Amino acid sequence: MGARGRFCDRLSERIDAIGAPLCVGLDPVLDRLPEGVRRVNNDAHGAFVAFCTGVIDAMADIACCVKVQSACFERYGSSGWDAMEQVVAHARTRGLLVIHDAKRGDIGISMAHYARASRVLGADALTVSPYLGEAGILPCLGEGLGVFCLVRTSNPEGDAIQTARLEGGTMVCDLVADALHTVGLSHRGTSGLSDAGAVIGATKEGEGMRLRDRLPDAPVLIPGIGAQGGSWQTVRGLVRRGATSPGTMGVLVSASRSILYPDGSAGGDRWQDRIRASARATFDTIRRELDL
Repeated sequence: MGARGRFCDRLSERIDAIGAPLCVGLDPVLDRLPEGVRRVNNDAHGAFVAFCTGVIDAMADIACCVKVQSACFERYGSSGWDAMEQVVAHARTRGLLVIHDAKRGDIGISMAHYARASRVLGADALTVSPYLGEAGILPCLGEGLGVFCLVRTSNPEGDAIQTARLEGGTMVCDLVADALHTVGLSHRGTSGLSDAGAVIGATKEGEGMRLRDRLPDAPVLIPGIGAQGGSWQTVRGLVRRGATSPGTMGVLVSASRSILYPDGSAGGDRWQDRIRASARATFDTIRRELDL
């Protein structure tokens, strides 16, 4: 694991230190950024660095990690990747863990390259697609990264595949969860959690408890609670049985648009204050809904 230790243990410790499992998604969209940021920085590179580092500074004491949406940066080519590297580096200087949200998925040798790229970027974890099986997961764990595997995504279009019934009545998402649990058994830390985590959307009403039973040790990244209107019942169902602290609950609630653009845009001159207020409201809601 190297000097940094297991991702799952560092995540657990960070959540305990902060007091709530809040993950803030960094999904910068140029025409939604504050006018002042765009005026001073006349290209996406400068604007993204200024905005995302400003977001990080505004909420570094109430978030345990950031989820960097790679696509928002990659669309601008090498300058976008350079901006992402600067944002990741800044997040790490503020004590935040970084999830590289790139949803990679390939055969083993190619996945090893993707995993190394995320590690060089400075990320602590990577989101991955499970379609190629263990080959798309093990190289990431071998690099010392945490993995968040797509199990039950928040978008409605995923239902057609993820809820398809297999022989015996189980669903595809159940098969993925079971396979992920098997991989994670040999990658558990002192926190009781595994480095092999899952993505399960809060929009999937009533499925949290069932999927948690199949993934007893996985940290679960939960999108969909903000702008998508997900359910806190689902989030509560995903809390690990017998958890003794916020960091051992195994849940990580992710909010992006609802924090970055609380009124449809990032606002005017006091945009950092508005973003902090939105992040703080989400933080307080998580603590209330999870009885922290």
